[in-house]
Amino acid sequence: MEFIIHLIKLSGGLPIFMALLLLMAVAVIVDRVWFYYRVLGAGGRIEYALRGLGYRDLRGLRSLGEEYAHTLQGRLILQALTSQAGSADALSQHLDEEVLWSMPRLDQYLWLLDSAVTLGPLLGLFGTIIGMIDTFNVLGGAGAAVKATGGIADALVSTGIGLSIAIISVPFLNFLNKRLRLAMHQLDLIRLLLLNRLYGDGVEAREEKVEHFESRSALSGRLGLEDTRRMEGV
Repeated sequence: MEFIIHLIKLSGGLPIFMALLLLMAVAVIVDRVWFYYRVLGAGGRIEYALRGLGYRDLRGLRSLGEEYAHTLQGRLILQALTSQAGSADALSQHLDEEVLWSMPRLDQYLWLLDSAVTLGPLLGLFGTIIGMIDTFNVLGGAGAAVKATGGIADALVSTGIGLSIAIISVPFLNFLNKRLRLAMHQLDLIRLLLLNRLYGDGVEAREEKVEHFESRSALSGRLGLEDTRRMEGV
């Protein structure tokens, strides 16, 4: 305990602020990991359910939206159903508005973790500089070399603490930024699925396109066979 108090005094009290910074970073990491776990899990289930719905299945969409009304993706479905848009472009704008309203919740607190990554090493370095200044003040007295060496070693602990904060925070910051991009991708995919289910060609039209493509392929095959027979003189 005495050594900790000595380090705090040597570094100008900055280790206390770095401890608070580390506590804040850990709190943000735990909160955001749990948040993205719930958001991405619900988004994956909604994507799967939407792919199974038919064209203009309003009852199925409403049931799905009410089931996940507590989620960002569920509110996007309800927004599509309550929208009075008369075209796909108008509905797309309404859905884009809902996505933008969701953005503050998706990247909430990430700036605190980013700040911890930047401030941790800087505070550690500043604490080390303060400690080394106090250490060099003892030079010129008896046993100055031993005191200076021990003081420098103690002052470097502050830099180590700051670097530890950054080392802990950087992997989680990258991980959470990846989760953020996946959540935005989910919202964009659900927006596109809703547009296709409400104003796109729909499932029935896609089936017609497949049949039309197959009929054209069969016709092309017959024409090619007839051309080959003519060339062979059959």
